[in-house]
Amino acid sequence: MISNAIEIRPSAGAVGAELHGIDLAQDLSGETIAAIRAALGQWGVVFFRDQRLSEARHIALAERFGTININRFFRAVEGWPQIAEVRKEPEQTKNIGGGWHTDHSYDQIPALGSILYAREVPAFGGDTMFASMYAAYDALSDGMKHTLGGLRAVHSSRHVFGPTAQRDGDGRLGNADAATQDAVHPVVIAHPETGRKALYVNPGFTIHFEGWTAEESRGLLETLYRHAMRPEFSCRFTWRDGSLAFWDNRSTWHLAVNDYHGQRRLMHRITLEGVALH
Repeated sequence: MISNAIEIRPSAGAVGAELHGIDLAQDLSGETIAAIRAALGQWGVVFFRDQRLSEARHIALAERFGTININRFFRAVEGWPQIAEVRKEPEQTKNIGGGWHTDHSYDQIPALGSILYAREVPAFGGDTMFASMYAAYDALSDGMKHTLGGLRAVHSSRHVFGPTAQRDGDGRLGNADAATQDAVHPVVIAHPETGRKALYVNPGFTIHFEGWTAEESRGLLETLYRHAMRPEFSCRFTWRDGSLAFWDNRSTWHLAVNDYHGQRRLMHRITLEGVALH
């Protein structure tokens, strides 16, 4: 049961909700942590407004939900290795996370999710979109569900973060030699906490189905991607200073909209370790 002191305002029909009545800078009760976790399970991503978090409080909040994953490829906030910078300067044209993806699907044990906090936002633009993979799975035909039920897919970090990946050379991403991760996961997973079935492939890191070539896989993967991108499965979050988003990587995709050229955007992200997927 969610506390009566917490107001939940759904962002859209399928994914996302704003939670009001919680000051994340305080020591939260077990009841409040359970309420946030329940809302995350239901909505896939939860949003908070007007928060004032130091780096230490950001870390303390994350640790209430799991073990922090130290990012291999993002520049860390100076003095705080647990926090990754997601930064775009006014002179830069490419952003980080500008295509639909699911973080860390290339890991053998993918991340639970991430807690992203707005430090500096542009005057306009820079929204983040989220899509529900629960809704995407539920809307598939029975025939497609049957087909996907026996499939597994290969995910990799190499083409995104490795030495051959295209980089701007601006230092926002690094450690390319560490991009050696390949993992195989079911195409349809049962969420480890809610038990709900979710589609678990994504355009960012999925490269082919296990036992299939990339060429053989392309047609079906593109069909699934087009399906999952349907607008009724998504929501769009507009950031303000002090906004925070906590999303579940097992049940959502996300995309950072790159429409604020000439402006600065600085976010602090903490990612949480997850469990094996089945």
